[in-house]
Amino acid sequence: MEKKKKLTLTKVLRTSLALLSLILVGSACQPTARKEVAEIPLPFFNEATFTPVWVEAGAPDYKTIHTVAPFQFVDQQGDTVTNALTDGKVYVANFFFTLCPSVCPRMSKNLLRVQEAFEASEVLILSHTVMPWADTVERLQVYAELNDIQSDQWHLLTGDKQEIYSLARESYFADEGFGKTVTVEADFLHTEKVILVDQQRRIRGVYNGTIPLELARMIEDIQTLL
Repeated sequence: MEKKKKLTLTKVLRTSLALLSLILVGSACQPTARKEVAEIPLPFFNEATFTPVWVEAGAPDYKTIHTVAPFQFVDQQGDTVTNALTDGKVYVANFFFTLCPSVCPRMSKNLLRVQEAFEASEVLILSHTVMPWADTVERLQVYAELNDIQSDQWHLLTGDKQEIYSLARESYFADEGFGKTVTVEADFLHTEKVILVDQQRRIRGVYNGTIPLELARMIEDIQTLL
């Protein structure tokens, strides 16, 4: 009987030591795993299929990464906004119009989370109207007031239609396909995409602006860029 007790006690001790070893090994590995995940950089997006690519700083094609073209528009304050305002800053861009009944209000509501999460000195928001013939400076100012938009951080942009549409399609790849096969007069751009751009005007993320979870993911990616 005494011998059986000793054997049982030995088994218990061995099992306990094995479990303790597993816990210690797991604890030791966990920080390393977190570090590896944290070091994964955000990809770049160079063309309209939004296929992500990862390019190291020393790679030959690093200097050829797609960048957003220079631009010049007017915001809801009547101020001229150019790419000089965004250079060296992270910013997000989207396309909307004030008369939009469903998609645009949802995007604006979700983008408020970005405005609340960051200071103007850290992150800017550029919302380009796709109806510049209707969205005057005065109308954009009213829209900003109705949607709690802070004008020092969030710029509602209007200007020449062709310049806005060219920037959307050629720089941000932001057209969903509407309007590409119709006449120039009937051409209309529509997209739910929100584009994340880094400090060198390179596209680093693409999100559905109507989905809150997508915007939450974008906020995490912004923090990575900062």
